[in-house]
Amino acid sequence: MQLSRTLSLLLQCPVLPDRTCSGIRPCRTELSTHKATMPFPIRMLVLALLLCPLVSHAQTTVRLDGTPDVAEWIAARFAKGKQPPFSFVYNGIPSSEFLTRWQYEKEKIASPDPQTVRERHIYTDPATGLKVECDVTGFKDFHAVEWVLHFTNTSQTDTPILERNDVADLTFTNRTPGTFSLLSARGSVGSRADFMVSQRELPADSTIRLAPQGGRSSDCTAFPMFNLIAPNGRQGVMAAIGWSGGWQAALTGGTSAPIANRQAVRSGNVTAPGTRSALTLQTGMERFHLYLKPGERIRTPLVSLMFWNGDNLMTGQNKFRRFLLAHHSRQLDGKFAEYPYASGFALPGPEPCTENGCLTEEMAIAMARRHKQFNLVPEVFWLDAGWYTDSGAPVYDWCDCVGTWTPDTTRFPNGLRPLSDEAHRLGARFLLWFEPERVSRGSWLAREHQPWLLHTPRRNSALLDLGNPEALEWLCTHVGDMIEREGIDIYRQDFNHPPKPFWEDNEQPDRIGMTEIRHIEGLYTYWDYLLSRFPRLLIDNCAAGGRRIDLETLSRSAPLWRTDYPYGEVTGYQSHTYGLNFFLPQHGTGMWETDDYSTRSSLGAAVVATWDLSTRKLKVADIQRAIANFKKYRPYYYEDYYPLTGIIDTQSDSIWLAYQMHRPSDNSGIVVAFRRPEAVSDRITVRLSGIDPAAAYDVYNDNTGLTLRMDGRQLLDGLMLQIPQKRGSLLLHYTATTPETAR
Repeated sequence: MQLSRTLSLLLQCPVLPDRTCSGIRPCRTELSTHKATMPFPIRMLVLALLLCPLVSHAQTTVRLDGTPDVAEWIAARFAKGKQPPFSFVYNGIPSSEFLTRWQYEKEKIASPDPQTVRERHIYTDPATGLKVECDVTGFKDFHAVEWVLHFTNTSQTDTPILERNDVADLTFTNRTPGTFSLLSARGSVGSRADFMVSQRELPADSTIRLAPQGGRSSDCTAFPMFNLIAPNGRQGVMAAIGWSGGWQAALTGGTSAPIANRQAVRSGNVTAPGTRSALTLQTGMERFHLYLKPGERIRTPLVSLMFWNGDNLMTGQNKFRRFLLAHHSRQLDGKFAEYPYASGFALPGPEPCTENGCLTEEMAIAMARRHKQFNLVPEVFWLDAGWYTDSGAPVYDWCDCVGTWTPDTTRFPNGLRPLSDEAHRLGARFLLWFEPERVSRGSWLAREHQPWLLHTPRRNSALLDLGNPEALEWLCTHVGDMIEREGIDIYRQDFNHPPKPFWEDNEQPDRIGMTEIRHIEGLYTYWDYLLSRFPRLLIDNCAAGGRRIDLETLSRSAPLWRTDYPYGEVTGYQSHTYGLNFFLPQHGTGMWETDDYSTRSSLGAAVVATWDLSTRKLKVADIQRAIANFKKYRPYYYEDYYPLTGIIDTQSDSIWLAYQMHRPSDNSGIVVAFRRPEAVSDRITVRLSGIDPAAAYDVYNDNTGLTLRMDGRQLLDGLMLQIPQKRGSLLLHYTATTPETAR
């Protein structure tokens, strides 16, 4: 113990009083220059500590020199006696100091997919009965590994305090000297800057911290998917978090070096031979400090790491997009579910009408038939907020009367089944909006089931506590029965207030995070119940726009309305598409007008249109063309994405914005470009990606109707785009061809 205290003083590294020198953790402090004579064993131990990696302390180090074999990667890091790539503090002691001494078990979990490896690694404390289960899944086809933890108290007494749980706690190193960089995005707050992408370097000892606001996973300040890019720009790790509440991530830059060069690195020579760049990732729940009662079991966020190797960072982004479609999207008929072109019932009405507050059964059916009359039947008829009790006359307010989930019998005396029946008769599906978690004062839930609700003085409405088993059972049964009774094909769930204040104000001492955990577990249980009961049901995930996007929600749903940014302000829509496409292949927005600048601003994998078919403002032929173009180009958004005009400025009105969707499956693609209202130049030159330099391509100009034959090398070296007018757009459609098909 005296030896440990001596080293602690010399290195200024904290040592627990009851720990031996083997418990000392690496630190980056320098030795004092004070000359003193030390016994030889102490000098050797000091030297050993000097040789520790110069990186932020992490459980596991991963050499990032290619794409690993995932089975080997899992075996190397979760084997008995190894420090796994997660950490927590238990009874005030870091797990690195005890976890390898706990009882260890490993279970193989059968998987029907030969490309998937599944295992469970179990660590049990013989003293307190705490059991930690780590469920690990490896995806061989995408070089991806992900895991989630469960903590269980198997004893008859309360556990000591669990805290600081980093579900991922590991350091990546790369042979290339230099610094890692982080490509990340903002979340949604209903602004033009929603999903704006940035790339930042992480020099040694610098830390970037990511966390959303308010308890929704992609609210405002952070997006739970990001790319960790090695210094050479040709390798990296796509990290993603599956937790629909408050999460946090800390990313710290560093360097490491072999023994011979570590002193040089300490002296500032980060290019010394053998130096490896490094980046430490630590991520978990934002708020976690709790004990478990006897028999209690909780889950943590899911963490996913997908390794990539290629020409540039877009290799990783596009590989991740494909990974989401293959393994983290709703699956129907053996492939990812395609989300729709939808048309809504909501139209402006006279004051005081809001949203669908003045809609009636007769009006809705007449509007559906109007679509049929003009050959405009959508894939889905969309009924948003305002159909339920108290949302019609004399209140006309969809927002402040949620919590009574029955149709307004004054306006819909036969329920909503006549609307869904009419949609089905016309060959369309039917979508219905709910917001079950927010409960207004005076609603049925507020009157009848106060014990199911969480309150906070910071909000006028209440939160339906999905951690309450009775409330959760009622919600599953009530909404499930309604889906069946009313003929609903797509369930749309909104969430218009931040849950964090409710969780914070309803916690017990030393149970910080428990209310949130139970709510998020309940949300997943609810959605899984609906998807199991209705195998072909689709879920649209909305939370005041795209504020609850993460790996777990994407596995069950898609954000068809990605932002509550002002309706119809299409220049902002371009920015949202440009940013969100870096990560997601499936997301949607609105469409109101039929001019090319507007409709091209809304292109993507899904769209909801609101056509006013009661006036002469729009032409039927223009609407038909807009729908046809959306359906024609939608398949390209499922494959590879390339931004063509950088990420430094995507918001202003004085720029060009252009991107490319490339389809490797048939070597074709589209280029979509916008000259914004204040852009001075009428032309720019862009360089395409994914093109075969030896192939010839027919490039169709959707503006002029003309086709030009071009060599692949020309497209790669520089393609000039020209738009004569301000607030103009251009769409080019290219297809690979052969000399035999030349015109």
